Amino acid sequence: MAPYESGKTSAEGAAAEVEDLRAGRRRAARYVVPVAVVGVAAATIGLVPALADSGDPDLPKISAQELIEKIAASDVQQLSGTVKISTDLGLPALGDIAGGFAPGAGPSGDGSGSSADPQAKLMELASGTHTLRVAADGPDKQKLSVLDDASEYSVIRNGDEVWAYDSASNEAFHATGAAEHAEKGDKGGKGAPEDVPATPKELADEALKAVDDTTSVTVDGTAQVAGRDAYKLVIKPKQSGSTVGAISVAVDAKTGMPLKFTLTPASGGAAVVDAGFTKVDFGKPAASTFDFSPPKGTKVTEGDETKSQESHGSHDKAPKPGEGLEDGMTGLSGMKVIGEGWSSIAEFELPGGQGLPSAGSGDVAPEAQQLLGALGDKVSGKFGSGTVFSTRLVNALVTDDGKVYAGAVTKDALVKAADAAK
Repeated sequence: MAPYESGKTSAEGAAAEVEDLRAGRRRAARYVVPVAVVGVAAATIGLVPALADSGDPDLPKISAQELIEKIAASDVQQLSGTVKISTDLGLPALGDIAGGFAPGAGPSGDGSGSSADPQAKLMELASGTHTLRVAADGPDKQKLSVLDDASEYSVIRNGDEVWAYDSASNEAFHATGAAEHAEKGDKGGKGAPEDVPATPKELADEALKAVDDTTSVTVDGTAQVAGRDAYKLVIKPKQSGSTVGAISVAVDAKTGMPLKFTLTPASGGAAVVDAGFTKVDFGKPAASTFDFSPPKGTKVTEGDETKSQESHGSHDKAPKPGEGLEDGMTGLSGMKVIGEGWSSIAEFELPGGQGLPSAGSGDVAPEAQQLLGALGDKVSGKFGSGTVFSTRLVNALVTDDGKVYAGAVTKDALVKAADAAK
């Protein structure tokens, strides 16, 4: 079908009605959104649907502005469904390496944490393909389960409590205070399912924050996703030099909820993040869906125990996986944005004004050092020397004197920006 173009001359006009798009944060959002996609993937969200197309449905025409407004007005409170997750950032297999970034996490039985702690466990979804089962009944009841061939891992929030259970190790993680966090405007407390964006809606919300006059937004026909009629919203950078090729969001024609999210890189090939439902039901899930009692013999770790270990451990100053990237980025020392739009670059300083720790220094977990070594390439220029860490989407240059240049841009663009700053 032919694309339906927005009646506006710029995507900024199309996005003007989107709630929560505060003007004071738009510039930072341009940089953060592509980075947030990586953080999201690292926290478990590149959702890829194995969906069968049954022909484009015949739906009334809609403009890009109207479709964005429809997404903003969507208020789905109850649902259950299945998604498939596939993330291809070009990263090495993370598995146990990812666990090294989670404070308090440790292998089963060593007393250093729980294998069921969501901060460590959900990092494993940063690469490869996984199947998820999700359910929600209002703001205080959510469940996310990761299904493997012979095991299942679940995170459940029910009111004030959060449980996580790993059937492979027969370990459970338990935390309370979710309602208190919600009253303060926090995201439900440590380990809550909403801390982990696990549906296309969270991804689409992040992408829409970056929409401005450097972005093209169109409606590119219709599709069927998980048996439901949907419009296809396409977001593309107008500028050259960005590693982001296009973002496609399939929006449910009836509810306005995003059903599928696909981010393809400018370099071509497979999607970096591809997210969508294979099955979805907007009925009320059974109350028992959110009930959990640890099976007999389960090793249970309380959230307060992990918190105590973090406060006394060697990683007490390290950022936690899953923390809000936008809030974290804006709080870094001397952060500024070079350029504009999708090819903008963030410049900031590492804590302490020093470069990356060297191997064997003891300043970083061995697993983390292994990951850094696998990703980094040494570079030099007028700025001096440093290391570029690359994925298929976001690149970051860390100089030996502690400066960081990062964005959804090429390696050469980062070196050029560092040189220009001298």
